[in-house]
Amino acid sequence: MKLECSKDVLKNAVGLAERMVGKNLSLPVLGGILFSAKNNKLLLRATNLDVGIEMEIPAQVSEEGTLVIQGNLLSGVLSSIYDQKVSLETSSENMVLKSSNGRSVLKCLPHEDFPTLPVVSGTDAFAMPVDKFVDGVKSVWYSASISDMKPEIASVCIYSEGENIIFAATDSFRLAEKKVFLKEKTSFKHVLIPQKNIVEILRVFDGVTGSVNINVSKNQISFSLADKDIYVTSRIVDGIFPDYQQIIPKDYATEATVLKQDIMNALKVTNLFSDKFNRVDVSVDVSGKKFITESKNSTAGENMTVVDASLSGKNISCGFNQKYLIDCFQSLKQDSITFRFSGEGRPLVIRGVSDQSFMYLVMPLTT
Repeated sequence: MKLECSKDVLKNAVGLAERMVGKNLSLPVLGGILFSAKNNKLLLRATNLDVGIEMEIPAQVSEEGTLVIQGNLLSGVLSSIYDQKVSLETSSENMVLKSSNGRSVLKCLPHEDFPTLPVVSGTDAFAMPVDKFVDGVKSVWYSASISDMKPEIASVCIYSEGENIIFAATDSFRLAEKKVFLKEKTSFKHVLIPQKNIVEILRVFDGVTGSVNINVSKNQISFSLADKDIYVTSRIVDGIFPDYQQIIPKDYATEATVLKQDIMNALKVTNLFSDKFNRVDVSVDVSGKKFITESKNSTAGENMTVVDASLSGKNISCGFNQKYLIDCFQSLKQDSITFRFSGEGRPLVIRGVSDQSFMYLVMPLTT
């Protein structure tokens, strides 16, 4: 192999691929990134057998070839180079990387055992704008469980509903749902993508423009950008996502509309005084026209903040995990948000005013 390419383009591609290398000690080759030079293109591939990526970047290839290099090693070398162009060539069992002010020799791993990525094909295939896909994932992924004890909730669920693609995630204590409208109807079954994989997929597509083609098979899902030469695959979870529609309250006892910045400021203060359970008590005094947040800690002290709000319904007081409340604000684009209480001990539903595309449900604390 012998080629020359843009240092910045190579560095960005290596950075994305490096996130997906494996830690499997029985297959050390998975700890590297495969490079294959051909037809003035440099292909990069990385996988941990759970999620994988394949990309092509432009290069001036004078000799074709294939090799595998440790991703973190190459990434570190590229970070110290200031040239616009770098050259790569093989020498014996090594790769030599050259710039105007330096030369690095990197040991290669055997490339013959490096796996290919699965080609995903099935009846469930559709396309959507990349920014809408990213928005859907970003709106919910933080609500998925971080424990693999129950894989079906340690996942982001994606399914179609008429002209909407629905993204949902829950850890059984809170639930986030985002509806992304498409101009055309799609039809595919529920797909569960592991939370740890969806984070890496998000890194690849965040900030990218264009349309992403999504294909779903029995065990795999793939995302491809033809014009960007990017192909990503992920294992999908074989399980059933909770039928969460049953727990969404149909009626509400109390409703409070507040400015998002006001409630965020109040929760920042109460966070300083919260206990080991991150508890914050939220009270609505309709007759007194008060929306109150309170927290106390035997070591730090206590705090009470009154937030301006438009109120209706009955007086109510509930305790919540403060982090769960704060997490959802990143998904609320409106300046004003609505808290809908269905009663003590029952779920709280948070939405943006005049926005039915995002819904966040959080269970109250029982102690």
